Amino acid sequence: MVQQLKTSNKTTQTLLEQMGLNEYEIEQRKQLFGFEPSDAVILRGCIDLIEAELEGLLTKFHDFQTGVPEIVQLIGDSDTMARLSSAQSRYILQLFSGDYGISYVNDILRIGMVHKRIGVEPKLYFSAMLELKNILFEVMRETLKSEEEYDRVTRALEKLLMFDNTLVFDTYIHSLVSEVQIARIRAEEYARELELKVMERTKQLEEQSRTDPLTGLLNVRHLQSIMNQVLKAAQRRNEAVCFIYMDIDNFKPINDELGHLAGDKVLKDVASLIQSCCREEDRCFRYGGDEFCILLPNCDAKQAEKVVCERIRVALEKEWESLEISMGLADTRPPAYSSTDELIRKADAAMYANKKRHKAAKAKKDDDSSDEPPVEKSA
Repeated sequence: MVQQLKTSNKTTQTLLEQMGLNEYEIEQRKQLFGFEPSDAVILRGCIDLIEAELEGLLTKFHDFQTGVPEIVQLIGDSDTMARLSSAQSRYILQLFSGDYGISYVNDILRIGMVHKRIGVEPKLYFSAMLELKNILFEVMRETLKSEEEYDRVTRALEKLLMFDNTLVFDTYIHSLVSEVQIARIRAEEYARELELKVMERTKQLEEQSRTDPLTGLLNVRHLQSIMNQVLKAAQRRNEAVCFIYMDIDNFKPINDELGHLAGDKVLKDVASLIQSCCREEDRCFRYGGDEFCILLPNCDAKQAEKVVCERIRVALEKEWESLEISMGLADTRPPAYSSTDELIRKADAAMYANKKRHKAAKAKKDDDSSDEPPVEKSA
């Protein structure tokens, strides 16, 4: 955003300001080429001559341009050629205006920038400037009265043209530097965007690696590490930790009779139900198959049984008539904390004991129903 603001602010600056040129720098350049105020006076004295010969000058220069295939290709059409001739006319008159200050320099810079933007290579521009100089010298040779006057005018003109060419060359360099800067900014922006995408994708992959793809619960691969973290935190705070191990009773017949798609739906629905019955800080896992686990920080077995397990049972009864879950609970508390493996083992053993009770209760219920006398049908 900051870089965009900096870029947009350029539209409020002149080329002189963008390129860091000032009156002192302009005068220094003129001195490098020996261009003195007297040279400006000499050139200004030729303005009437140039105005009188301007049409012929432009015709000769036009003939040169249309004889170079690369220039013809850049010009393209007659309208562009007309605009170009108008610009060339203004430039030639400026050469003999006698005023070569800030405004003149800014115009020359703009000429260079326009040529760069439309794709005129430096070799084409400078060859055209050489041809213009030759045409102007030829006009001076034909119209000036003495050799001495010719030498004074052509020396002054050559100094000014060299001064102009350095300004134009600077616009090419400035434009190239700007293009490099823009390319660098875009590359940096692309790198930042790519980095954000990589970070986002990495986060997604990490989340996927922690999550069971079917149920959306945490997967068993991260059970040990998460339990270790929770137990360490509990020891620092002197809090209890409870672990619940769960298994869906008689899940195999669901897969066998209704198919795996139906079985998967039951697993997803049960996982959602378990998650909805837990606190935000509780961690719910799919242990594998039809087995689930809940890790409850700052909670003991009695509290978990009374709140979480009871919620799960009530929700199950509302959702399914015949589905039951066997649950086993184990907790650990200060001062002696169990290891993660021991906590899992105790909860697993408690779950299997609970499952045996469910099977025994079901078997007794089936036996009792089979002992009842058959109901006679009415005639």
